[in-house]
Amino acid sequence: MAETALTHGIKFKDKVGYALGDAGGLLTFSLIGAFQNKFYTDVLGISPGKILVLILIARIWDAINDPLWGAFIQSRKPSPKGQFRPWILGFSIPLAVSAALMFLKIPGWTETKYLVYAYVTYIAYGMMYTAVNIPYGSLASVVTDDELERSSLSMWRSIGAGVGGLPGTIVLPMIVYTVVGKYPNGTNIQVLDGTKLFWCVLVLSAVSVLVYFAHYKMTKERVAPQKKIKDKNHNAIATLKDLSKNRAFIMLCIASMLLIAFQFYYQSTYMYLFTDYFGKSGLYAMVSICTYLPMAIFIPIMNKLIVKFGKKELCAVGMAFATVAVVLQYVLKGVIVPTNPAAPYIFLGLTFLSGLGQTFLVLEVWALVMDVIDYHEVRTGKREEGMAYALFSFTRKLGQTLAGVGLNALLAAIAYDGTITQNGGKLSADVIANLYKISTIVPAIMLALMAIVLFFGYDLSKKKLAEIHDELKVMRAKENAE
Repeated sequence: MAETALTHGIKFKDKVGYALGDAGGLLTFSLIGAFQNKFYTDVLGISPGKILVLILIARIWDAINDPLWGAFIQSRKPSPKGQFRPWILGFSIPLAVSAALMFLKIPGWTETKYLVYAYVTYIAYGMMYTAVNIPYGSLASVVTDDELERSSLSMWRSIGAGVGGLPGTIVLPMIVYTVVGKYPNGTNIQVLDGTKLFWCVLVLSAVSVLVYFAHYKMTKERVAPQKKIKDKNHNAIATLKDLSKNRAFIMLCIASMLLIAFQFYYQSTYMYLFTDYFGKSGLYAMVSICTYLPMAIFIPIMNKLIVKFGKKELCAVGMAFATVAVVLQYVLKGVIVPTNPAAPYIFLGLTFLSGLGQTFLVLEVWALVMDVIDYHEVRTGKREEGMAYALFSFTRKLGQTLAGVGLNALLAAIAYDGTITQNGGKLSADVIANLYKISTIVPAIMLALMAIVLFFGYDLSKKKLAEIHDELKVMRAKENAE
């Protein structure tokens, strides 16, 4: 890749192009949080306990696959098209194919055959998503080296993720469910139509390839890769050891792991909640609106807030605010009952307040990743985006695992059986009541833990980050002079 003198000064095209990278991924990835668990339990008839084991095994494989892929990407010599962009484009089609296969039901199979098929397709999708997402995550650090521009890219990535997730979380819930009866309290009994879901996923998968192609055409790698110094004592293991000593990196990994766990957990449980508790699956679409609408409020002023207060400070306070909102959802459980026509709207109002608090970390998490990579370079003299992002990506997958394992363990504990409604039956009142409890108590705990980690663990304050960037400028100037 030819070196360019200009390492910042990104334009609107760069921001939109970068956002499209996450939009392409979230067109299918959002379906995992919204539909996968319910597809497995209700359509394929797989028990929650078996899904729990599937998720654990998939994550064990990720523990091997993700760091290896990150090290491989980092070791490759950049092509004329860039160090990261060609990988994103090249794996976009395999990713789309694996996503469609993950939601395909082959008629007439036994639960055992469906379980084996779920193992193969779920793990295959995870590998393809890793192949695309690790180079995509590393891309921002070579698009620009300016702190505020990176913050802007992080916000645009979150916008891309929000837009990419809209079809799966807003449109599909209004298409793929069928009303088959009513409970005594008047709420609808709704079932997931696997055939409709598959065709919708197939369309979204095809669109994702086009979006990735647009992302490839609209982005540019400006920052030349650091010159590689041959060091026999420095390898992937050494990099992992260095990162393990980076407190900011570890704390950010924990906070991000909890964030992705929270997001996957509430997306999955709210699908059960709005379908089986409120009997209004179409209203699930409002969950995404209530979560992402606050972004529109803060995006125009985010950089000003960062300059005044700092990223760490905003994220910590925001998570504390979100915790209070979700605690109120549980406290008001006597009012938010299926027989109250206003109940789902009260719940959604508190979801909006929770989204308001989450906005800061959701928008800035990728800027924080670039900050800890900068800090790693200051500490070690080495810039290792590939391995750093691979490890960070893996901890986020651990969050996905926590959500999947926790949800299925709780579904088993409350004796949830999705085949009951699929076969025309009705869930018991106890199961329905317990669905509400697990949809509020667990998210509140995860949000509180995030606030604690950000307040007391993550130590890249506004002041310290300014010192790091000043030191990094001196290092880069010295390297360019040599």
